[in-house]
Amino acid sequence: MQTILRRVLTGIAVLTLTGCAALTGLPDPVSTEQRLGMIPIAGPPVEKPVTIYWSKEQIPFIEAETDRDAAFALGLVHAHLRLGQLEILRRVSQGRLTEIAGPIGRVRDIQQALRILNLGKTSDQVYAQMAPDAKAFLDAFVAGLNYYQQNVAKLPDEYSLLGIAREPFKPQEILTLGRLASVDVSWLVWFRLLPLRDRPDWPQLWAQAVARGTASAPSSTPQMSAGLRDLNDMLANTARIGSNSFAMGGGKTQSRAAIIASDPHLGLNLPNMWLLAGFKSPSYHTVGFMIPGLPFVAVGRNESIAWGGTNLRSAASDLIDISNLPPEQITSREVDVKVRWWPDDKLTVRESPYGPVISDAAIVPKRNGEQFALKWIGHRPSDEFSAMLSVNRAKNWDEFRSGLEPFAISAQNFIYADALGNVGQLTATHLPNRSPQPPLDVVRPPSDAAAWDTILTPRSLPQLYNPAEGFVASANNKPAETPYPIGYFFSGDDRVLRMREVLSAARNVTADDIKALQRDTYMSSAARLRDALVARARAIPDLPAGAQATIQSIAAWNARYDVDSKGAVAFEATAASLIPNLAGEIERTIIDTGGSEYVAYAEIIEKAPPGRIEAQLSAAFAAAQSAVAAYPAWGDMHALALRHTFGMIPLIGGRYRFGEMPWPGSSETLWRAGHNLSAEKVTTGFGATARHVSDLSDQDSNWFTLLGGNDGWFNSDNFIDQVDMFRTGAMIQVPLRMESIRAKFPYRTTLNP
Repeated sequence: MQTILRRVLTGIAVLTLTGCAALTGLPDPVSTEQRLGMIPIAGPPVEKPVTIYWSKEQIPFIEAETDRDAAFALGLVHAHLRLGQLEILRRVSQGRLTEIAGPIGRVRDIQQALRILNLGKTSDQVYAQMAPDAKAFLDAFVAGLNYYQQNVAKLPDEYSLLGIAREPFKPQEILTLGRLASVDVSWLVWFRLLPLRDRPDWPQLWAQAVARGTASAPSSTPQMSAGLRDLNDMLANTARIGSNSFAMGGGKTQSRAAIIASDPHLGLNLPNMWLLAGFKSPSYHTVGFMIPGLPFVAVGRNESIAWGGTNLRSAASDLIDISNLPPEQITSREVDVKVRWWPDDKLTVRESPYGPVISDAAIVPKRNGEQFALKWIGHRPSDEFSAMLSVNRAKNWDEFRSGLEPFAISAQNFIYADALGNVGQLTATHLPNRSPQPPLDVVRPPSDAAAWDTILTPRSLPQLYNPAEGFVASANNKPAETPYPIGYFFSGDDRVLRMREVLSAARNVTADDIKALQRDTYMSSAARLRDALVARARAIPDLPAGAQATIQSIAAWNARYDVDSKGAVAFEATAASLIPNLAGEIERTIIDTGGSEYVAYAEIIEKAPPGRIEAQLSAAFAAAQSAVAAYPAWGDMHALALRHTFGMIPLIGGRYRFGEMPWPGSSETLWRAGHNLSAEKVTTGFGATARHVSDLSDQDSNWFTLLGGNDGWFNSDNFIDQVDMFRTGAMIQVPLRMESIRAKFPYRTTLNP
């Protein structure tokens, strides 16, 4: 979303700099007490008194006598903490970008693709079919959102800057927000590969990409159009495409209950894409991370169990060739498009029996005369909202897995832990029952759509309960083998292998041990490439002094990306100079779509015959000395830039930038901090954004932290108050017992009927 919003906001800056909204500056600083004083409390439509307890970090914990009142209060606190963010996400999920951006050509292209994707295609149907209790919970949450928006005296800055008016939310819009957070990671791989399909060697390239088993979120490449890069980046920054999650069984912990840890990976923007909250009502008693606008705990715990998970990267979609489909089988509809500062417009969207005609999107590459449709599990009605409410109130493994049976997208490897010491791992998604043979092309023939006649559910997918090794771990890696393909593009193994290595040897584990592992910066594929570089370099005679110094630094490096590491600078600078000479642009594109890329380059070095790469190695070692001289340690070369997306607006963006700091980690370390290959200073844009640890032996032994803060209000005390904690490894204890909440949380908001 970062890149597309840059386009949106650049246009806004150009068109509004003469207006007062863009020139008024940030709101005045406000304390936690002042922020809580903004909450409207006059005449809320609650059934009984509700108390919202607030920590000094503005973390809310709701105590309600009815489920309906708990949901209403959740809507109120989501709106209070993240209303500006919610309004932007609402417009992205519905393809309403020109309402805030105006008539900017590239934004219109992105909007066209989003309207064709139609993330909310089934929202009306899902809402109509929801069980009465889940529908009532959702309705009450929406009522809380709307009560806050309509009654709050001062709206967030996003409203004035983006020209947003007060507009009531609808329950169906909340379901569509869930679809935005659940897009298929396969799309991100396709966007990277579609521009290559006109090459004569495309069949070989496609086969190589599938064989590599891909893929974390792909970075932009020269083959992608600017508009396609924007759409790719937007979806990569809002979807739950990466994470680490693991749980230790009671046999390996000091407390003899299970301990769980999760850290989701998303785009590193402010405000965070997670908020932290808890609530207690007759049916629920839970705390953890929620996606703004979705009223359930996605990562957290209740009195009996805890849960986390990572994106499975399943094959939840197919592109189906409809070039030869009879025209009468394709329907068309016109949708109204509002445009800020410009006359409103209309857009034609075509639908085939296989799904929307995505090749109609101007930014989607296609061959001459080719048309293809998107067949996506997310275009089938499925109720993840009710499934997650079931998880939030589950008391054991059986209730947990039965609750997830309706869960279709985004595919998740759920991690489970409970107070009795049990741990489990469950694959939750819906998938077509495809042939085990890999597809011959990214665009499939219509005959392949027959696989969608039978849909697999979590009951048919891999599950693991109390394995002999005593723990479960997931990091977007390939799941257990099955007779049907679960996916084609999985992450590399660095993170999951590191977790398995450490957890296998662990005994009498404590929560502090788990917190330390979340911050681990070792990268095994970098160690593999390091060893390949050093071994080959030692066979090169008469290396210049500069190159020798680089080799010595790399050889002594422990493959950890700590902020004070000198070897990480020498290694990354060498890799940035060498890799473009090891593999051509297209080969790098295929390597980058998945697996451990540093392992792939190590293999190239190891297999190269004598005399083939020595000159490139010598030049890369020598060139790296410039970086070593400029950046004494990894933290000098690798930084985190704290900024809101508005920080990219020309002229006024400085007010939305909140500093830069040295940052540890790399693209496939457990402390994940993705960055481009570079011998110059880089800022990380994707990685760990939140952390959770719970020891299930004690309802109060729960720790959380956000990269940023819980409050999305600019200049609030709680906008970025957790950044230093996140950086140093400190965490906030959030109890579950109400007596502990009352003692620990100093502020109160009371809602009376």
